[in-house]
Amino acid sequence: MATTVSEPSNVLSVPAPATPVVEERVKARGEFAIVWSRFRRHQFALVGLGALLFMVFVATIAPVAPFGPNEIDRSISDPQYVSHGFAPPSATHWLGTDELNRDMFSRLLWAGRISLAVGFLTVGIGATIGIFIGALAGFYGGWVDTVLMRITDLFLSFPFLPTLILISAMMHQYRFAADATLVQVGTIVGVLALLGWMDTARLVRGQFLSLLNRDFVLAARALGADGRRIMLVHLIPNSMAPIIVAASLNVGGFIIAESAISFLGVGISPPTASWGSMLADFQSYLRYSAVAVLLPGGAIFITVMAINFVGDGLRDALDPWLRNR
Repeated sequence: MATTVSEPSNVLSVPAPATPVVEERVKARGEFAIVWSRFRRHQFALVGLGALLFMVFVATIAPVAPFGPNEIDRSISDPQYVSHGFAPPSATHWLGTDELNRDMFSRLLWAGRISLAVGFLTVGIGATIGIFIGALAGFYGGWVDTVLMRITDLFLSFPFLPTLILISAMMHQYRFAADATLVQVGTIVGVLALLGWMDTARLVRGQFLSLLNRDFVLAARALGADGRRIMLVHLIPNSMAPIIVAASLNVGGFIIAESAISFLGVGISPPTASWGSMLADFQSYLRYSAVAVLLPGGAIFITVMAINFVGDGLRDALDPWLRNR
């Protein structure tokens, strides 16, 4: 007598393979988690990140400050402070006033907007120029590489600070119909970016030369990918780690450069405030208030140190050779 064997009804179902989009999201989330976990091990980097976010936040909320950046407090009637300013901290003026009895706290916030904007905009523009030139030189090689690298060497031969001061001083001689602050900030950003893209270009070129013979690039060539696609999809994304680290460290240098030329009188002009111009204004009033110099100087110091700590943390987190440490 024949018997029929029926398959059990509770057979475990095999899950369908994940779609490429889901796999890419999981992979991206995994890479970010690895980088963040390594970044968190760097205690100074976390402190620097917190300090940098705080400085960006207080600069962002400058429009809600209790006084305008150039508003003079006419209510101060003490002859001592009417003559030279620098009223002490009070409930009205948390950090006191400057030489014209303008609120120091409000001006410090507005000055931070200028200094931070110069630093981050310069890095963004300079890194874009450097990536473009370095990618062309590293990918095509030959005479393209020779010409572009000789241009890079030419720009590197200029002394940075004297050239920056000279160009800024020449631009200050012209009068434009647009807003003076925007013109000055744009001029400083343009000059700094023009003098600060070379290191990024050399870094990108070196990364391209080390990646051109990797298997994923050879596979992309075998599949018929053109040069533009190989650069944009394969080479530049795999070169971003050192670029991000270098850019993060350059922000502090550009903030110091802006502060230096503003201190020398060829940067941001009064009454607009930047941290460097505030230092320049207060150098003649040290006998009245030494603390006033410490406020913009301390803001520059904290911001630059925070950026350097974040850059060190990013270097450790993004360097593949350090992942097993």
